[in-house]
Amino acid sequence: MHSIIEQLKDELSYTTSRSSGKGGQHANKVESRVSLFFDINASAILTDEQKKVLYDALKSRLNQESILQIDVEESRSQHQNKTIAFKRFSNLIEEALRAKKKRKPTKPTKAAKKKRLKTKKLRSEVKELRRKDKLL
Repeated sequence: MHSIIEQLKDELSYTTSRSSGKGGQHANKVESRVSLFFDINASAILTDEQKKVLYDALKSRLNQESILQIDVEESRSQHQNKTIAFKRFSNLIEEALRAKKKRKPTKPTKAAKKKRLKTKKLRSEVKELRRKDKLL
C-alpha cells in the first residue's frame, strides 16, 4: 500500500496561500497555508477499479472535476503544513483502498437461546404476579 502512495506523490500538486485568522506582521506576508490537490481520473498509477473505489469512498470530499483537495493551515510553517497534508492524503487513500472484511452471519448458541427464554419466562412470571385480577 505504501508503494502506491509513494508513486502517487508525483501526481500531487500543491498551492500555498495566506492562512486565515489573526497573526500580525508575520501572517500578513507569509503563505503558510497549503492546499494539496489530487486528480483521481488523471492518475496513471491507479487502476480503473481503484479509481472507482476511491471515487465512491471519497465522493463527499471531491469537487465537480473529481479532484481531492486537502487544506492545512495548522502550523506556522509551510513545510510542516505540507507534511501534514500528505499524511492526511495517504491515510485517506489507504483507508479507502483497504479491503473491507465481509461480515459472516452467525446464529445464537443453544446456551444463549436457553438463557433468553429463561429470562423471558422470569419477566413473564413477575408481570403475571403484578396483575390485579390474580391478587383477588
